[in-house]
Amino acid sequence: MSGEPNALPQADIDALYRVVAERRDVRNGFRPDPVDDATLTRVLAAAHQAPSVGLSQPWDFIVLRDREIRAQVHALARRQQDVFAAQLPGARARAFGQLKVEAILDTPVNIVVTCDATRGGRNVLGRHAQPQVAAYSTACAVQNLWLAARAEGLGVGWVSFFAERELAAVLGLPGHLEVVAYLCVGHVTEFPPAPELVLSGWAQRRPLAWAVHDGQWGRRGLPGQPPARLLADTVAAIRPLDAAAVAQARDRQEALTKPSGSLGQLEAVSVQLAGVAGECPPPLPEPAVVAVFAADHGVHAQGVTPWPQEVTAQMVANFLASGAVVNAIAAQAGAEVCVVDVGVAADLPPGPGLLPRKIRAGTADMTAGPAMSRAEAEQAVEVGIETARDLVAAGNRCLLTGDMGIANTTASAALIAVFTGADPEQVTGRGTGIDDETWQRKVGVVRRALARHAADPADPLGVLAAVGGLEHAALAGFMLGGAALRVPVLLDGVIAGAAALAARALAPDVTACLIAGHLSTEPGARRALDALRLRPLLDLELRLGEGSGAALALPVVGAAARVLRDVATFDSAGVSGEKE
Repeated sequence: MSGEPNALPQADIDALYRVVAERRDVRNGFRPDPVDDATLTRVLAAAHQAPSVGLSQPWDFIVLRDREIRAQVHALARRQQDVFAAQLPGARARAFGQLKVEAILDTPVNIVVTCDATRGGRNVLGRHAQPQVAAYSTACAVQNLWLAARAEGLGVGWVSFFAERELAAVLGLPGHLEVVAYLCVGHVTEFPPAPELVLSGWAQRRPLAWAVHDGQWGRRGLPGQPPARLLADTVAAIRPLDAAAVAQARDRQEALTKPSGSLGQLEAVSVQLAGVAGECPPPLPEPAVVAVFAADHGVHAQGVTPWPQEVTAQMVANFLASGAVVNAIAAQAGAEVCVVDVGVAADLPPGPGLLPRKIRAGTADMTAGPAMSRAEAEQAVEVGIETARDLVAAGNRCLLTGDMGIANTTASAALIAVFTGADPEQVTGRGTGIDDETWQRKVGVVRRALARHAADPADPLGVLAAVGGLEHAALAGFMLGGAALRVPVLLDGVIAGAAALAARALAPDVTACLIAGHLSTEPGARRALDALRLRPLLDLELRLGEGSGAALALPVVGAAARVLRDVATFDSAGVSGEKE
């Protein structure tokens, strides 16, 4: 019960929150019954009561019943759906093909909500500094309409598959009007129990605790509760493989129509996937996404590579243009590629597929001082955690590690040496293919950095701060975030191996969710995987990085899950088992 004297009666409060919780973006199940004028007018009146900047009321509502006009609009939407589908990776494209994304012709009425950003003239209160608030005000009207429609038992579906100016032309709108929302409205057979995209597995709702910040960005915490500690809370959520699911998967492997153990490591991967998911058979590891964490390294100044530092930013542009090796392999494997700028020295222009999360413009030279501060290392880890969270919330069921950073194999060698106790010469490789003289210099650089810092492997944040890279720290967080959400994380090469050692030092059980995609030719890769007790799926003498080896291994992981799910058992197929 609310003690506020101005509060509505409790029954009204409960009804309001119920309408908010049960409002749905409806695509399916519309009935052909007409919406009566009185109901439609009430819904539009609710929309018209929305707040607006300076009480400018920039919205208008176009009620469309004419089927011919709606057919033209439907054709526009279909064209944009085709454009969108053509650029989706395999698993996403298949899932999109199963979705219904509009009901333009299924509903008796469509409502177009427009915005006139010029309404009220020059001196609208509050609009001079932020002209975009006119569109935001119109969105408030859309929300009012949506909630009122739900209260009336009407379903509403918002369609955004349009080039806005094309839609405006079909509707004959004046040039100064912007289409903010195209809504399909009608009676429904029933409202789904959850958003349709959640029920289809396309995406998940983010928990409220991820979205509330107390006082400043990044300091998460719900009102009246202790502030969230992103890293500590993530580590606390990580646990070993689910023993019951592991046992079920092993039993099922023995029951499949094949000799016991005949699929070798594939069987072990399928059991691991079941243990990660806590169910047998486990879900297929799709959709999948490669997150390429990009950052520069101050140790580049020590001459550890002949490649100029600006190549990092240039390769980020190449990734975003889908021109890199990882793009080609990921496309073949059906995975998405996104790039996370966690520390590129250059300023990168915004673009689709780029997540701007820069902590600083590259690390400092670890031979002269710490590569970064401890706070920056933790920030970078948290960038990785949040990236994993967001990508899983977007519907991805497998996370792949990728990296880009000229000189990052030097930092990798230093990390592996600290966490495994190996001599720098044993774990320092040739990276992009350096000559003997450069390799010897690189070994010496790693040795000097380790001598300077005397990093303690029991303090993984301290190690990352001393000799790591921003992408290493973010990758460690990416692994932790995936493990906390019970999603498999497929590792690439030596950079991922170095980051995995840091992740394991933070949360030993993280390795339950890690799968080694391949064995890099970098000597530190074998050391790291041995220390992690991970067996690589592929050994193709790769040393590229980018996430290329992880993407190559993705179909193997998918095959492991599919075998456990789809292959018949001896009993179900009527096949005789091995005689005892």
